[in-house]
Amino acid sequence: MASVVKINVLTVPAEQREILEKRFASRAGSVENSDGFEWFELLRPVDGTDNYLVYTRWRSEADFDAWMAGPMQAAHRGTSEDKDATTGEKPRPAASGSTLWSFEVVQSAGPKG
Repeated sequence: MASVVKINVLTVPAEQREILEKRFASRAGSVENSDGFEWFELLRPVDGTDNYLVYTRWRSEADFDAWMAGPMQAAHRGTSEDKDATTGEKPRPAASGSTLWSFEVVQSAGPKG
């Protein structure tokens, strides 16, 4: 069975980039401990676009679906620590848009050594 790759394309205005990156850093480990998880990268744009790419690789579509239904939903609901200190409300999303791309791994290579 081939691994699957999910790339979430997030449209992030320049003034929200630091917020997005801090939010991802604070969630470190939440996806890595999921069954079937293989790889994660948050890719910052460098070519004048507002699109960040969130790259994840999974053992199977079923593993990705299980993460989406459980741990990912919990992470996006947040905790009481995620609330704004002055308003007491959950912060607004840093991204103004999101598109999910799906791929099946046909070929891959790792570093030599």
